[in-house]
Amino acid sequence: MSCKLKKLGFEKSSSSMGKCPGRVIPSMNGDRIERFELKEYPNDSLTIINELRQNTLLCDVTIKLDYNGQKKKYSAHKLVLAACSPYFKAMFTGGCRERNMSEINMREIHPEVFTKLLDFAYTSRILISEQCVLYIMVGACMLQMTHVIQICCKFLENQVDPSNCLGLAAFADDLGCGELKKKIEKYICAHFGEVSQSEEFKTLSPCRLSKIIASDEIHVDCESQVYNAVLCWVQYDRQARQQYLKMLLEAVRCHSLTPGFLEKQLQNCPVVNKEPRCKEYLAHIFKDLTLHKPIKHKPRVPEAGQVIYVAGGYLRHSLPYMECFHPEENVWLRLRDLPMPRSGIASCVVHGLFYAIGGRNNSPEGNYDSAACDRYNPMSDQWNQRSSMNVPRNRVGVAVIDHMVFAVGGSQGTIHHNSMERYDPEKDTWTMVCGMKTKRIGVGCAVINRMLYAVGGFDGQHRLSSVERYHPENDEWCFVKSMLTARSGAGVVAFGNFIFAIGGYDGREQLNSVERYNVLEDTWQYVAHMKHRRSALAVTVHNGKIFALGGYDGHDFLSSVEYYEPCRNEWREVTNMSGGRSGCGSAVGFQPCLRR
Repeated sequence: MSCKLKKLGFEKSSSSMGKCPGRVIPSMNGDRIERFELKEYPNDSLTIINELRQNTLLCDVTIKLDYNGQKKKYSAHKLVLAACSPYFKAMFTGGCRERNMSEINMREIHPEVFTKLLDFAYTSRILISEQCVLYIMVGACMLQMTHVIQICCKFLENQVDPSNCLGLAAFADDLGCGELKKKIEKYICAHFGEVSQSEEFKTLSPCRLSKIIASDEIHVDCESQVYNAVLCWVQYDRQARQQYLKMLLEAVRCHSLTPGFLEKQLQNCPVVNKEPRCKEYLAHIFKDLTLHKPIKHKPRVPEAGQVIYVAGGYLRHSLPYMECFHPEENVWLRLRDLPMPRSGIASCVVHGLFYAIGGRNNSPEGNYDSAACDRYNPMSDQWNQRSSMNVPRNRVGVAVIDHMVFAVGGSQGTIHHNSMERYDPEKDTWTMVCGMKTKRIGVGCAVINRMLYAVGGFDGQHRLSSVERYHPENDEWCFVKSMLTARSGAGVVAFGNFIFAIGGYDGREQLNSVERYNVLEDTWQYVAHMKHRRSALAVTVHNGKIFALGGYDGHDFLSSVEYYEPCRNEWREVTNMSGGRSGCGSAVGFQPCLRR
């Protein structure tokens, strides 16, 4: 057989085999059959066909363009046009009268655009610039040239910025480019603060503005950014737009605004005061907030990924470590260390920035209780020091109301605090406010309906089951229902209308029991136990799950992490931290932007 192939000139040469390796195909009679594919063939064929077009050889159609007085003729092959454009395919193979015509008249497309599209049909190459991309895309959509549309979409994705994204989203919508529109809308949500400063934003229609600000995915550090963007839009043409203010305010998450902010708007904002309906609407929300009513409003959930931050802790000595956990990817990432090692710290996130507050530096470099307040910026992966508290606080509790940070209890040496101080991040100042009725270290804190709850702790003699509630307007504390179990060093977190007290130490042993407080009914009840006993653990809420991280089980410092799903009333374990530790601070924030 091989001799016959040689005689017929079919023997495979070694040079050609290197370019197009074959694939053996089984044969019924045992003959060896191989399939080959030359990658160069389509390009080589297109090159020849394009040469034929350029020399007007074998062309069977002439496209005559007359666009606003600009006239031009193009010789082409119906087969090539039909292959790249469903528009032409329908024209030449369907029931259109142009099917048998050798000349086609067109008026809807600019000659320069058609030249680029025709060149693409014959070469698979096209040159696109910022000046011509929109015109090419319109022409490609008209001729249904999907490959060119995809190229233009990719080009535009790379050109999106805060100054043009709104116009590009509208353009994509007009052309029916759903994927491009969706990507640009994600960009708008992710960069809302910058987009709202653009000229395009000021010229939005009321309906389109309402749709944008109603989106759950808008990424803002504070809802006041959305509110202020609406006011700026109204003031751009106040006489014509005043009537839309009420509709737009209903799209703003006004229950996420602080009472102080709302009070200033009601007193000083001329736009609001001009509209009685708006003033009444905001006054009603102000009343709900100051009366601490349970509020059912949907928080914004930006697409920008959120992570669980963990800072500091104790393992034979205080630790400087800072890391974050990606629950969706189930991985931990090491971040910039704390400025100094600390354990017994508390943490929170305000306006996207992570705060590490108080604690104790128990290490070879020092051994003292700390009043420090350090702030971590996820965008720069950097720490910077803020004003210190009025007194050092080890094993302190921390909570946030109206973007203000409250540091509760803790200890300085043998002194156990019942005092509390409030931090204003904008002014970088700490102010002493009303102290608790009970001294508490290892106290857990949580906020529901703008009320702060101090749960359990140790007063220097006893582990506590008592719970106190702080009223910010009255600046006073009162007792509420005590827990079912005394706990110090428990993880305390708010979820819905419940406060969860997780683990801790009762004076005899570390606990894995969990109980929750119903703030509406003033009752505690047990829920599912954790898999591990933990005291001095960190807890936080992410994506509808309560995470318990690290802690001490009576024998070992834990690196394990588990989460609780309230809807299932069960705990599950996830990937461990980088090392065991207790007394670390934790909070949920946006993903860090690492440039290292």
